[in-house]
Amino acid sequence: MEKPQRQTWDLDVFFPGGSDSPEFASFLGQLESDVAGLAGELDCPDTPEERKLAFWWGQLQLLQERVRQAGAFVSCLSAQNLSDCGALRLGSRMDGIQAAYKTVMNRFDAKLEGLPEAEFQDMLSREPWCVASFNLQERRKQARDKPAPALEALMIDLAVDGYHGWRALYNTTVRQMWIPYPSGDREEMLSVGQYAGKLREPDRAKRSELFRRWERAWEEREQHCADALNRIAGFRWQMYKHRGWDHPLREPLEQNRMSEATLKAMWDAVSECKGTLVAYLERLARLNGVRKLAWHDLHAPLAVGGESVGYDKAAGKIVAMFGRFLPKLGEFAARAFADGWVEADNRPGKRPGGFCTSFPLSRQSRVFLTYSGGGSLSTLAHELGHAYHQQAMMELPPDSRKYAMNVAETASTLAELIVGDSALAEADTPERKLALLQEKAGRAVTFFMDIHARFLFETRFYEERKSGLLTADRLNELMIAAQEEAFCGALGDYHPRFWASKGHFYNTAVPFYNFPYTFGFLFASGLYAAAQRDKESFEERYTALLRDTGRMTVENLAEKHLGADLTQPEFWREAAKLSVRDVRLFLELTEAEAQARSTEVNQSDSFRS
Repeated sequence: MEKPQRQTWDLDVFFPGGSDSPEFASFLGQLESDVAGLAGELDCPDTPEERKLAFWWGQLQLLQERVRQAGAFVSCLSAQNLSDCGALRLGSRMDGIQAAYKTVMNRFDAKLEGLPEAEFQDMLSREPWCVASFNLQERRKQARDKPAPALEALMIDLAVDGYHGWRALYNTTVRQMWIPYPSGDREEMLSVGQYAGKLREPDRAKRSELFRRWERAWEEREQHCADALNRIAGFRWQMYKHRGWDHPLREPLEQNRMSEATLKAMWDAVSECKGTLVAYLERLARLNGVRKLAWHDLHAPLAVGGESVGYDKAAGKIVAMFGRFLPKLGEFAARAFADGWVEADNRPGKRPGGFCTSFPLSRQSRVFLTYSGGGSLSTLAHELGHAYHQQAMMELPPDSRKYAMNVAETASTLAELIVGDSALAEADTPERKLALLQEKAGRAVTFFMDIHARFLFETRFYEERKSGLLTADRLNELMIAAQEEAFCGALGDYHPRFWASKGHFYNTAVPFYNFPYTFGFLFASGLYAAAQRDKESFEERYTALLRDTGRMTVENLAEKHLGADLTQPEFWREAAKLSVRDVRLFLELTEAEAQARSTEVNQSDSFRS
């Protein structure tokens, strides 16, 4: 019997009392006061001596930890209960605090930017600067790319109720959505997060009806979503105009410390292996008895072989699988479960999706998801991988812990690969092995096709948004076109309102919340291949790589730890081979059944004609 695991997280260890916590109210009050106080000190025209700069730098690092701690707490409160009005108010207050902190940081950056180059470089060779040399040079460069500090501060202030306000409107729209789900002889109203978990229904006729209801629910709210998306993009373009930027990828590439050459090499390698994925989709269509798959078929399980894993069993499996591959990772996961780091309870009112957030003052993380068995095992492993990454960096200076989203997906995806391959090795029936291979192939479809469609959609949307607002109908057209191209025309029906249902498009902190996932998947695959070649030293080298993810470009990171050139397709091709291998094995195992199904379909067509 599996050890019972707690399925709700412990937030009281940070601030008891939830959104009504007196301790948190006091914490926020002091934080607001300290940010304002430092803003006053930095609001001076002269460039101060190095000793004063060092003091301010130290204060900013401490403030950064406190801002992150508060932001993580509010994020957790909001996610666990979308109806928590107190959490909504705290979220709005946090937007103001984060904007104020960002303004203070920009003032400090302007001081750095004003230093003569020789003096700045000399300063970086000494304490306390040398430990964060890369990050300080990065900040100085970014300061040069921004408009005057007063204008940048104004844009940040206006973003609180403008830019971020549209994100909040979208979240409110999702929070108020309830979708009817047929349950026996009655209909049960489910939240978006709960309903999304039902879309992998094995019965195709039922799944088709569920997806129809899903699409209709988003159609009813598409105008609200279109307004929010248009305004978010419009605000970005206005900021870019005042910064002198003319390309929508400039910000996301800078955020991800990644060159356009690397992005192109990655997509080129992905495109090269899409033929194998098209063959997989065609095979899946045969196994489902249809000519072409619909969008809702992409991740639906085949009729046999699936396993619904209870949460207690899932926790035990993950700890064991992690531990066999990376002992320290296994120990970490056991601690996370034991100490209440995971919110997995399947109950109404939670936000959809999963995430991991860090509480730096407490040296802990929290993982959020709604566990429903099946594919939730991979999601749980994925988010625990994020937590391990954050833990590996806890002792670094705060600025050096700010890793980009693309490398943020490295540890999470590696954790998924470990669990996926371990489960495949343990599969005790052909049906179970086939189901696991389908899961692995499905992830390749997500990262190589679905994410690519999101990237194509967002790129084209931003280009058109330069000229004005786009209607919901036009957004639907762009989404279908992107999906058709990314999936190489392999599907019969698409998801036109995916742009409305995917919250990533509305993230005002991370533009182009898409290509970093493919980067992380392939980068982790390359790491996984390296681990297979040298397991003895991998754990130590892996930890060193994670620690460096916040203090160098991805190109330098790969060169230092893997000896790889990310601007060339070779690394990406080798990494993609792991997924291609899994897909080909699935095709081999299903060849006979596919032939039989194909004959049945042809005979049926002949009879109808």
